[in-house]
Amino acid sequence: MRMDYSLYSTRTADPAAPQILKSLRAIGYSLEAAMADILDNSISAGAKSIWINYVWSGSETSVAFMDDGCGMNDAELLEAMRPGSKDPEDERASEDLGRFGLGLKTASFSQCKMFSVMSRRAEQQVVFLTWDLDFVCDHSRKWELLEYMPKGDWADELGKLESGTIVLWNDLDRLVGGVRKDDPKAQKLFEEVMIKAKRHLGLVYHRFLESRKVKIYFQGREIEPWNPFLPTHSATQSFPEELLDNGRVKLRGFVLPHQSKLARGDYERAEGINGWYAQQGFYVYRNERLLLGGSWLGLLRKQKLYTLSRIMLDLPNSMDGEWQIDIKKSIARLPVGYIDRIKAYAAAICSKSAEVYNHKGKIISRKNITEENFQPVWFEKQKHGHRFYEINRNHPVVLNSVQTNLSPLLHLLEETVPVNVLDFSAGQNVEDVSRPFEGEKLKELKKLLKEMYGVLIRTSTPGEVKSRLILIEPFNEYPELIASL
Repeated sequence: MRMDYSLYSTRTADPAAPQILKSLRAIGYSLEAAMADILDNSISAGAKSIWINYVWSGSETSVAFMDDGCGMNDAELLEAMRPGSKDPEDERASEDLGRFGLGLKTASFSQCKMFSVMSRRAEQQVVFLTWDLDFVCDHSRKWELLEYMPKGDWADELGKLESGTIVLWNDLDRLVGGVRKDDPKAQKLFEEVMIKAKRHLGLVYHRFLESRKVKIYFQGREIEPWNPFLPTHSATQSFPEELLDNGRVKLRGFVLPHQSKLARGDYERAEGINGWYAQQGFYVYRNERLLLGGSWLGLLRKQKLYTLSRIMLDLPNSMDGEWQIDIKKSIARLPVGYIDRIKAYAAAICSKSAEVYNHKGKIISRKNITEENFQPVWFEKQKHGHRFYEINRNHPVVLNSVQTNLSPLLHLLEETVPVNVLDFSAGQNVEDVSRPFEGEKLKELKKLLKEMYGVLIRTSTPGEVKSRLILIEPFNEYPELIASL
């Protein structure tokens, strides 16, 4: 029933500008994530080239981002500088990399207390505005921008382009606050942080850079793309694409070569910023832009045997709400309805990774890893809006137990009650849930696994049995055991 609002009086509760702007600084951006958010705006504006430059000057160090995108006029710039300039529920162009209309402001304020934007549309005059946290907090106390641009030849730089935008960060208090210009240690630390950010941008935008849709220059040098899947190496194994939700969500797995198959340079490049172990897992892309990488999204735990496994996961920007994409574009959560299929696909890739890892680069069959149906113990169903669970009568262990001894079946049911799905629905972390048969009970799982292997091997080859077992719950949680059979 809708309320009749005309029956009630109202009172205004405008947000206090100083407190809100300070709160925007606490969202939790890293430097590289903040820089990526600025670049997102440039790419959404159609930029073909983006230039990132910094001038070291101790606590007065500045960082500038310039692009040759479509630029903005005065009204558009004012709207872009307004916090929450977009409705996240609005339909957007398919190539739009933004969502909340907060990226420019939250990313900039996370790193500096003052940021300025200068822009120009083709054949129009240059416009500029500045957010200054000290001015708002100590003088104005209002949502007021300064019609000010710090000293520099910014207008001349823009004048070299048909159109474009410059974003300038000043007063980088959280990065170089209180640091002297003549402090070599501080300068070295700053430059190391910037180099790390540069490498991160090469990963986040590697698809754009590889396709030459955009060029990104850092201190005058073009950023090289870093592709985490090593797709051009002859020993990299790529697997069939899996489509979900009528093709809106795409999965594609890769098993990278064993170290013995890589030259030193290839090995060091493939390990990325954080090393081989940390890079395993899903790489979630939205509109070709990487959101997060090297995460199993709570479905699996990182293990040495999975080190070579990396899975590309593509989303359109129309699914931001379903996947709970955050403001920083660095967090995504699996919708409950996708968990089983994505987990089955990931487990199959991990099984192949374990084989390569154990056999030091032995090439394995590229058989379609999803041609068998995933066999969960429990099916999630809905009736009259209520969720309930049914036992899968076609599960191989269920079928085998009905014909012989029911004890394995009872153990299976006890260990696989779908608490992971229940906890995920309740907003808890799936990684906090133990694996079935974990710890001392692992002996029971090994025994059950051998029994199922003995049943399936009667009608299939060893390779076919392993391919089936990796798609049967709870064996899919232990690809290392399957690989050792």
